[in-house]
Amino acid sequence: MSLRIGIAGITGQVGRLLIDEIGRAGATLSGGTIRPASSKSVPPGIATFTDLEELAAVSDVVIDFTHADVVIPNARALTAKKTAWVIGTSGLTAADEAAMQAAAKTIPVLYAPSFAPTAVLTPELVTTLASSLPTADYDVEILETHHKHKVDAPSGVAIAVGKHIAKARGQVFDEVAVLGRSGNVGPRKPGAIGFGAIRAGEIVGETSVFFLSDDEQIVLTRRVLDRSVYSAGSVFAARWLAKKPPGFYSMKDVLQGRER
Repeated sequence: MSLRIGIAGITGQVGRLLIDEIGRAGATLSGGTIRPASSKSVPPGIATFTDLEELAAVSDVVIDFTHADVVIPNARALTAKKTAWVIGTSGLTAADEAAMQAAAKTIPVLYAPSFAPTAVLTPELVTTLASSLPTADYDVEILETHHKHKVDAPSGVAIAVGKHIAKARGQVFDEVAVLGRSGNVGPRKPGAIGFGAIRAGEIVGETSVFFLSDDEQIVLTRRVLDRSVYSAGSVFAARWLAKKPPGFYSMKDVLQGRER
């Protein structure tokens, strides 16, 4: 019997791509969740549910690209049915992260701000730069650009990158992160990590990290050209996660083939 994969948010931008991707991977699409009042449709023959627990009951793994406001109930539903959980939702709070960690004690959970392979490498590259360049001499700014439909800012990838930089510098992220600027904000504080966000058009995603001194700059840019990189990566992660025991995993674990 092939692996049964469910899609939480099947009518979303990535959810629609997952329909075909699951078939190409040789897995079985067990169905997907839709909002009760949604006017969007799915191709004929695909089972739809308004309750995630019902989808979890017929799935081995659920891929979740929904919204941060349902992370906690989703964690409860998937834990109740002992169904593995691949989640790519962004804009998470500390409570959401705690709910994922709690679920990981019962089911395998894989969270990634991005499922693109280059998103795994980017933090490692910026960590090398951040640990090598003197904090006092190099300012850091992170600029991310996404489509006009994205509801959170800064993006999950940008926040993750910023946290890696802060850790490499021996800083506490919440103490140095500047998530936006408006009005008379005064001069830049030493060691600050600034964030900027652009929301326009149908831009899939771009993140640029700037290390700037008084006389030079290094800019590392990662650009996503097609959303299919997210769907392909998340299905690959789902197939990997289905074989794992309860625990909290990342895309780095997947790419390194790490066992727990």
